[in-house]
Amino acid sequence: MNQVRVLFFATLKERAGVRETTLELPESATVGDLKRLLALRFPDLAEALPSSLVALQREFAFDDDPVPAGVEAALFPPVSGG
Repeated sequence: MNQVRVLFFATLKERAGVRETTLELPESATVGDLKRLLALRFPDLAEALPSSLVALQREFAFDDDPVPAGVEAALFPPVSGG
């Protein structure tokens, strides 16, 4: 199992009710798996997670990307602007 430190920012922090958490993920977990587990643990996040941005070790990641052991994952709400 991989232990992952998850940091929440902006409105995601408010929805989760915590600034960070730690999760145990299977060795073969992807960013999509991480989002699904977070939706189960923090139901108020479920609606926002599909469009949230994820960074692993400060590098943006996509749903199919693997989540390495011991990584720090940061979640950001989608950003819009002009």
